[in-house]
Amino acid sequence: MATSVQPAPSPVPASPHLLDNPAWASLTGPHAAFAERLGRAARYPADVAAFTALADPEDPAAWADLARLVGPGTVALVNGAPAAPEDWEVLEHGLGVQLVATALRSEPAPEAVRLGPEDTAEILDLVARTKPGPFKEHTVTLGTYLGIREEGRLVALAGERLHPPGWTEISAVCTDAGFRGRGLATRLVRAVAHGIRARGETPFLHAAASNTNAIRLYESLGFTLRRHTTFLLVRAPAAG
Repeated sequence: MATSVQPAPSPVPASPHLLDNPAWASLTGPHAAFAERLGRAARYPADVAAFTALADPEDPAAWADLARLVGPGTVALVNGAPAAPEDWEVLEHGLGVQLVATALRSEPAPEAVRLGPEDTAEILDLVARTKPGPFKEHTVTLGTYLGIREEGRLVALAGERLHPPGWTEISAVCTDAGFRGRGLATRLVRAVAHGIRARGETPFLHAAASNTNAIRLYESLGFTLRRHTTFLLVRAPAAG
């Protein structure tokens, strides 16, 4: 009896990794309480974080939802999108890297203090001087933020920002110029990572692709490059 040979089944495409679209994974997951959402688009409140998110950055329907969510002429920061639809004005196109903790030693920092909303003025002052990236009035509510003070003055900072399920982003890593070279940022990164791992999660972070000094530091601490990323600063279409 002849036997028929069945064709091999087509491979099932792998599901996108949560870290391929971390803002969306955060806003539809652990940070859902912060989310302002319309269909396939979401964003953080403007005073919490600058990020908007699309379920699929290449889906025109998601961009249409985002336009309705943010409103005509509004400037938005979109991560992971290779390009914007023609009716959106691209103000800035940036390149970054995403790194994941693979060999990072995490440990508490006894000298670190937990920062909260009452410390916002000090945090914003340090961020304005060191420019680690976007930081808003209520960003500190996204997760644990730790700082180091010298003679009562906040001189170093690191904390948690995006929070896809099972992952937490370390962000706002900065040190006052007069206190660099003492390993303060390293101690804070390890301390924030210690708290993340205590929850059974994995730390990751982002850096501008041009910030080679920071990337070298993170790699020396035990972070590994996972992927290159893009971000777009865009203006939504004007009202038709």
